[in-house]
Amino acid sequence: MADSNHRPDSRLGLLYETWAQGGIGLLITGNVMCDHRALGEPNNVVVEKETADLASLKSWASKGTAHGTQFWMQINHPGRQIPNFLAKTPVAPSAIALRPPLDKAFNKPRALENVEILEIITRFADTAELAKQAGFTGVQIHGAHGYLVAQFLSPLSNQRLDQWGGSIENRMRFVLEIYRAIRTRVGAKFPIAIKLNSADFQRGGFTEEESLKVIRALSDEGMDLIEVSGGSYEAPVMMEGNRKASTQSREAYFLDFAAKARTHCKAPLMVTGGFRSAEGMKQALASGNLDLVGLARSLALDPTFPNKLLGDRGTISQVKPLTTGMRWLDKLVPLEILWYTGQLHRMGQGKSPNPKASVIAAALRMVKDVGWQSLKRVRA
Repeated sequence: MADSNHRPDSRLGLLYETWAQGGIGLLITGNVMCDHRALGEPNNVVVEKETADLASLKSWASKGTAHGTQFWMQINHPGRQIPNFLAKTPVAPSAIALRPPLDKAFNKPRALENVEILEIITRFADTAELAKQAGFTGVQIHGAHGYLVAQFLSPLSNQRLDQWGGSIENRMRFVLEIYRAIRTRVGAKFPIAIKLNSADFQRGGFTEEESLKVIRALSDEGMDLIEVSGGSYEAPVMMEGNRKASTQSREAYFLDFAAKARTHCKAPLMVTGGFRSAEGMKQALASGNLDLVGLARSLALDPTFPNKLLGDRGTISQVKPLTTGMRWLDKLVPLEILWYTGQLHRMGQGKSPNPKASVIAAALRMVKDVGWQSLKRVRA
């Protein structure tokens, strides 16, 4: 929902103000890119030193901090996860393409030069410093879901032979240097968080054991909050609804890993994904394995959900599995992304979410927008 110059506009301000009014304690923005040459999606917000518009950023920050809400900017670089219509040759730790069929929608990247890696680290710090100047109350490094930080951490996408690759100590160097660069710019008291994969969920990828080492290192450095997630475009466990029975009974996706992380980490832990009821959240917090509950889809359906949770232990989210009623179409299009994005756009226009909005209409709109043949080429 950025404008044509990748600046936040009134729709984003209204969306985040609506959430702030709903009782949420901490708002974390969606992807904000640190380089206009590297967009994860069309119409991303971009905040970089060369083109920063502090007036629009200050307006956005003032809306998101309404009612005493904490409002943190999530900073990202997509690396190789740039759709091919946005970048002819993306960059990554190594020149390794996404696996089929995604290689048809994402071009093979080239390996970053050392000087470019250092420039990207500086860009993360630039964006964080601008966020602080604009009135955001913290920042989060996006280190999950297969974006550039996660690409450096994974041996599947990082096969470098220099100081940025090889051992987990070398592969985590990139994210540690980003944290240090940001900390130097924003000072000791400004919150810095990270969203980090528990694992890649791919054979030969970033493992839980490696993730725990990264968590310990970041915690020891002084990271203020660690949000646990998992997966990537190639293994999108953060978006899929398939969960084993033990996970379903406790609602959230990554509670087992959070319990392991607690023994390695002195920083506060946050788990996002799957929480649906006040009782489930209370039980998770009572376990002592996490400090914050993260919500996403529930807020897309009801921006007042936090106030309802705090006022009634029996509150349950309206979120439910989506289907067009046609299995072949469900597999063809990213229903969850499309349908919930539509709800966010409604709130950005000053409208209420519509839980009864047609799922098939959302799917057919995408077919119309991107073309039938394009969908056929990229479906998994």
